[in-house]
Amino acid sequence: MKEIKRDRYLQQLIDRKQNGMIKVITGIRRCGKSYLMNTLFHNHLIKDGVDGSHVIRFAFDSADDLAEIGEDLIELKAKKQKVDPKKFLAYMRTQIKDDGIYYFLLDEVQNLGSFEAVLNGFLRHMNYDVYVTGSNSKFLSKDIITEFRGRGDEIRVRPLMFCEFYEAVGGDKDDALAEYMRYGGMPTVALAKTEEQKEQYLQALFENIYIRDLKERNNLNNSAEFDELINILASGIGSLTNPNKLANTFNSVKGIKINPATISNYIDYLEDAFMVEKAIRYDIKGKKYISTPIKYYFADLGLRNARINFRQQEATHLMENLIYLEMRNRGFNVDVGVVVKNEHDANGAGKKVQLEVDFVANKGYKRYYIQSVYDISNEEKMEQEKASLDRIDDSFQKVIIVMNGGKKYLNNKGYLIIRLIDFLLDENSLVI
Repeated sequence: MKEIKRDRYLQQLIDRKQNGMIKVITGIRRCGKSYLMNTLFHNHLIKDGVDGSHVIRFAFDSADDLAEIGEDLIELKAKKQKVDPKKFLAYMRTQIKDDGIYYFLLDEVQNLGSFEAVLNGFLRHMNYDVYVTGSNSKFLSKDIITEFRGRGDEIRVRPLMFCEFYEAVGGDKDDALAEYMRYGGMPTVALAKTEEQKEQYLQALFENIYIRDLKERNNLNNSAEFDELINILASGIGSLTNPNKLANTFNSVKGIKINPATISNYIDYLEDAFMVEKAIRYDIKGKKYISTPIKYYFADLGLRNARINFRQQEATHLMENLIYLEMRNRGFNVDVGVVVKNEHDANGAGKKVQLEVDFVANKGYKRYYIQSVYDISNEEKMEQEKASLDRIDDSFQKVIIVMNGGKKYLNNKGYLIIRLIDFLLDENSLVI
């Protein structure tokens, strides 16, 4: 099987070696966390000269590993029990032979009883360097780091970026992008051979793993409203909304009355499991956030598409979601920008009109204003799309990303015009 490189995340683990903290690898399920830790990082340690006996790998969902400590995987599952921490700690003590540095690579650690206390105990040993992953919603919770009393160091892993995906699949770039926008970046999907395999895997993953886990955790086993909310969010990616607006949609379209607070809780569950992310509106000239409405984007396009049975393949919305994910992968915080202009109506009365900047991306001293545009084949369309950018008077780079076109260039106002595929394949594509 072809190896999929995750150099960005591997380097993050390398940079955190022996930093006195627990390295917590988080992210949506099946995005490659275990492979990153147990294969890529493990291989790096060995190549770097670490004695293999000083790299201790243990998977709490492995029948063989559990047998080593006198536990039975089938019995644990049948009784819905956690692994006995005393047995695990006793086993670990037998593995430590000297005062050298030991690397603990612990997979599915949420299956260990009292895992927070066990991991915090490891921190008292100066020669223990601990890395963990987990795959249920509790462990993947975005505030899991607080369980380790400020001594947890999070590495957030996402599905494959397009550049990683293309490196794995090769072939025609445009064909690869079309496939990526339909099936997303889950590693297993990237390596699947047929469209049927890809679709079946994504649909089963969404329903049988993600949704089942969320319903069990949050006692939503009979919640049709939760299912319907996911459908609404999937159908309306990149649309401005809020819990009140969504509640009205339930009432007017579905004939279902639901409290906006309940919808807010449901969205929190999805965010907490890294299935969706929100982009808040930011008043660029006023330099302040606008709390509502906001936009929601899916963590993976393939999962979004699978949820709606691969219907509604609106390239404009998918493109916007993809640009959002790419900038987040590059380490940027991403907001939706708003600029206000003054106009007059037919009677001469003044009015304020809000113009949207698709994304305001910030990282350190860097900022980019980005418009996602499917087509700018004529001057009228170009004027329409850059209208909001024209009203931003600071010196940060303004970018228009288009689906098709020629090589990237600067227009007469210094705006960068670049094709989507060129933007995606080069992490430094926005640098002038």
